[in-house]
Amino acid sequence: MGIIAAAIKEKLEQSFNPSQLVVVDESHQHAGHAGAAAHQAAGGSAESHFTVKITSEKFQGMNRLARHRAVIEALGETVDKIHAISFDIEAE
Repeated sequence: MGIIAAAIKEKLEQSFNPSQLVVVDESHQHAGHAGAAAHQAAGGSAESHFTVKITSEKFQGMNRLARHRAVIEALGETVDKIHAISFDIEAE
């Protein structure tokens, strides 16, 4: 697991104490993609594309948009180092 993937995992574990958390680095699938190349050229790392699946009781009562906002807020500055990220966020 790379540095950015580890940071994503650590921040989400601390913020949501999830029952399920899977962080998948899909950067290798986008290696030839212009956006990924531009991301690296601008000083970004080779870790650029992620999919995150998270399940936590802390998402109870939140609508989909609120869940996404909470996750983005928890990731803080780490989001600035990522070209693309997708989420599957569920409440227990």
